[in-house]
Amino acid sequence: MMNDKILITGGAGYIGSHVANLLLDKGYSVTIIDNLITGNKKLIPKKANLEICDIANKAKVSKILKKNNFKVVLHFAGLIRVDESVNKPEKYINYNFLKAKVFLKLCLKHKINKIIFSSTASVYGNTKNKTVNEKDTLSPLNPYAISKMKFEKYLINNSKKKNFSFVILRYFNVAGSEKKMRTGLISKHSTHLIKVISEVATNKRKKLVVNGNDYGTKDGTAIRDYIHVSDLSEIHLISLRYLINNNKSKIFNCGYGIGYSVKEIIFEMNKILKKDLKFKIGPRRLGDSEKVVANISKFKNFFSWKPKYNNLRIILKSALDWEKKLKKL
Repeated sequence: MMNDKILITGGAGYIGSHVANLLLDKGYSVTIIDNLITGNKKLIPKKANLEICDIANKAKVSKILKKNNFKVVLHFAGLIRVDESVNKPEKYINYNFLKAKVFLKLCLKHKINKIIFSSTASVYGNTKNKTVNEKDTLSPLNPYAISKMKFEKYLINNSKKKNFSFVILRYFNVAGSEKKMRTGLISKHSTHLIKVISEVATNKRKKLVVNGNDYGTKDGTAIRDYIHVSDLSEIHLISLRYLINNNKSKIFNCGYGIGYSVKEIIFEMNKILKKDLKFKIGPRRLGDSEKVVANISKFKNFFSWKPKYNNLRIILKSALDWEKKLKKL
């Protein structure tokens, strides 16, 4: 039913703001909780209700939950930098797991019992198979991924006895920007490859460093599965509609099932730019996986889903266009 009230945590972030815009476009009423520590106020849609607070602030969050009859909560809030998590593991466990637990308990206390959780493909770690499916063993390699896995397990272990339903979405590498360019990735210290390349291409960043060329891959660089943020937003919309009408919890991979190496991404961007970006080879980053590619048959078959933006050039071009727009702001 349209006009249903939806709560989004972390709605001032890259993915959260894209999903917020899509839900508003579809007629939902959206409230965003964000502490604006990593999020950016510029990305929040004008039609959304913004509540600036931490998800673990019991008094403020309880007040928000009490005055709204939210149908579903989409939980994006959290820290996302793998390199930082290696140096500050306690910080990531606190934000991504312990605070998330506090928030979930508050939701349940106020009879909000349906949650979509923003997880990560990093929970799989290094995989021997060509692609990973949702039943594969979880072997996270860094504290960021561990923190996400811990909250996944908390949801799974408590959903039946505490009477709530969830959809866990394991993101592979999300990139690009929506066609309307209302929102995109804003980050001062991004380690996201396509963001970094776009910044180098628009002269915002001087150096492009490839982290490792000694992996056991076709060209020695790490391989990732990239999904356009607009397709990922639609996955959230589909999951939301499912959860409103169903109580059976689900876990889904979110990618395209196609792996691209770091060098392949750079060379494709070179074609768009019609010039070659210079790069240096650096050491591997701690906590990085060699190759992570999704098996997406579960989501595709369950919902008869077909991606609309499954094209590396489209992803890179939209990321570049967003970076050009940011330069003018």
